[in-house]
Amino acid sequence: MTIPDEDLPAVSEASHAVVREAKAAGVWIFGAGIQTQRASIVAADGVVSDGPYPETKAVIGGFSIIEVPSREEALMWAARFAASCRCAQEVREIMYDAES
Repeated sequence: MTIPDEDLPAVSEASHAVVREAKAAGVWIFGAGIQTQRASIVAADGVVSDGPYPETKAVIGGFSIIEVPSREEALMWAARFAASCRCAQEVREIMYDAES
């Protein structure tokens, strides 16, 4: 889905409002926009190759990392972000490293 240029300021403000809410709730860790869809693969021997390339027209515009006690709460926040930015959200769990 493409957001019309004239709607971008409203979408940006709505998305930033959810970020502010997540920060106030103490669940926000980090988030950022993705500058380009280009990716590089670095092999174990250090050789760099281009790819993978998305096979669909879907793009990743950005990401948010939150820390919540349950998947259900993560899905609730994803729904809030989806509504604010007018686009679907992908939810994944990040493995916790106890030694960090």
